[in-house]
Amino acid sequence: MLFRTANLSQLGEFDEIIDVRTPAEFAEDHIPGAVNCPVLSDEERIAVGTLYKQVSPFEARKLGAALVAKNIAQHLQTRFHDHPKSWRPLIYCWRGGQRSGAMCIILAQIGWAAHKLEGGYKTYRRDVLDRLATLPQAFSLRVICGPTGSGKSRLLSALADNGQQILDLEKLAQHRGSVLGRLPELAQPSQRWFDSALLQTLQKLDPASPVYVEAESNKIGTITLPDALVDAMHAGACLLLETPLKVRVAGLLEDYHHYLTDPESLIEHLQALHRFHGGKRLEHWTALIRAGDFAALVAELLTLHYDPSYFRATSRHYANLDQARRIPLTSLSADALKGIAALL
Repeated sequence: MLFRTANLSQLGEFDEIIDVRTPAEFAEDHIPGAVNCPVLSDEERIAVGTLYKQVSPFEARKLGAALVAKNIAQHLQTRFHDHPKSWRPLIYCWRGGQRSGAMCIILAQIGWAAHKLEGGYKTYRRDVLDRLATLPQAFSLRVICGPTGSGKSRLLSALADNGQQILDLEKLAQHRGSVLGRLPELAQPSQRWFDSALLQTLQKLDPASPVYVEAESNKIGTITLPDALVDAMHAGACLLLETPLKVRVAGLLEDYHHYLTDPESLIEHLQALHRFHGGKRLEHWTALIRAGDFAALVAELLTLHYDPSYFRATSRHYANLDQARRIPLTSLSADALKGIAALL
């Protein structure tokens, strides 16, 4: 063999981790810290795959080899050009096969100590899932409960500012966790990217100290939380925020201001509630939006939809909710939240 192999436990031994998969594969998820130096573009990979199926594996390999050689040459002339002889790269592709092997052979022939990751990204992905199936159980979770708009996310941020450990799942998922929770001009990550980011976050936390987390369902937008994390949250000690409806409405109008400037988008997204409330109520809510009466709309959405569904879900799943420490919040100002965080 012209190059050596390494496993996941050796990631920290290398100067650079190079992902040679296509840009689309890399964008979906990759080993943290890796850089993308594709040996095939997205279009080239499709062309080789089509040739493999429609003509023959032999013709596909000829085309693939030419394209891979061309792309590796480009990386040698640009990104790798100034690397010293002592440079130690770790190379991986999907399964640790031909793409990473081709890159490793050429780099090793030049004289660099190139290693190929055994099993490639597929092995890394399996390891992420295995760790997420056990790691959440190591933490003592403090679950912040309370109806929509009660200030859970704001308190979580205040706790972080106060030096407490937090797990901000909505930030990782890039979604606020409700039917209207999508963030403006920001798409959610892939499930695989979220899993990798979640594992990285958990690995930085100290199991000896409590971790604050907001109560969530098992899905945040399109993202599914690991079963082990959901189970740990359901078993955690609870804090229950008690925030007056008027304060919640005002806070939500601040947090969802983007809908106030794009009412048609709000009307469109509310159609997801049709199966719960029917056409007549949706027409009423549409009329409130077009009249600009957003405070009345938010109050009705809270009392008629969000609050009943939230309390049904939390009372069913959070075993310690009855023993929750109750926290009255008459204001969602930064100072008020800072004071609560200091008390906790």
